Amino acid sequence: MRKIISASRRTDLVAFFPDWLASVIEREKAIVCGPSGQTYSVDLSLISVHTVVLWSKNFANLIENRYGLRTALNKYDQLNLHFTITGLGGTPVEKGSPHPERALAQLDDLITIVGNPERISIRFDPVIYWEEEGKERSNLHFFKELAPFLEEKGISDVKFSFAQWYNKAIRRAKKHNFAYIDPEPERKLRDAQYLLDVAVRHDLCLYACSQSFLTKETGILPSACIDGAHLQLLHPDQEPVSTIKDKSQRTECGCTESVDIGSYSQFCPHSCIYCYANPKF
Repeated sequence: MRKIISASRRTDLVAFFPDWLASVIEREKAIVCGPSGQTYSVDLSLISVHTVVLWSKNFANLIENRYGLRTALNKYDQLNLHFTITGLGGTPVEKGSPHPERALAQLDDLITIVGNPERISIRFDPVIYWEEEGKERSNLHFFKELAPFLEEKGISDVKFSFAQWYNKAIRRAKKHNFAYIDPEPERKLRDAQYLLDVAVRHDLCLYACSQSFLTKETGILPSACIDGAHLQLLHPDQEPVSTIKDKSQRTECGCTESVDIGSYSQFCPHSCIYCYANPKF
């Protein structure tokens, strides 16, 4: 059975390491430094790969075929894209990410590249709250602007979660004097219901990522960001692939098995204040 390649949860390979990504695709082999410091080899040959899942906040390098990235990826049967658009690009929360208008302008080209809007998932992730000049701020209501645009493009799959403030993110927020707010679960449930109401009006499917408390009372679906069964249905030949839960992910994560080829040592210049990985600031 061929495998799903994730590129990558750990860093934005498309935006900041397209030369490396193109080179390992061309060589059909990646040497990866895993989270525990162990190194492993990944076979990227056509016969071994079912689907390549690309995660990014900026797909310009793919669209413009820089370093031959698009050409290299064309040999695979299926590409699936996770495109993070939070409405915060270019702000102090995500200094290195593109402004929302620039991000949304990429969608037409991306649909052409993958051949089907169902192969694109939008990550409105995370929903975040903070205090600025004595007032509470949030990107929550940007979803009202995003939803009709996605409906127009035929993209229906939206994943979201509320920011989780891990210790490294808390330390970073303090260092940069960022007054984050982590609301009580009751507030998050109300705001999740708001997102669901918007989604329903625009025929979007809303999934909660690794936050099961959101799915018990609201009707929001639990997310499997990498979903073997769904990728099998979308595959040109509907070729079978693993639907076993990925044991390397969090307990609440619904993702099925994949092999990630990114590394936390590839520091990400998006500089997101809430990042759980290793932003370059």
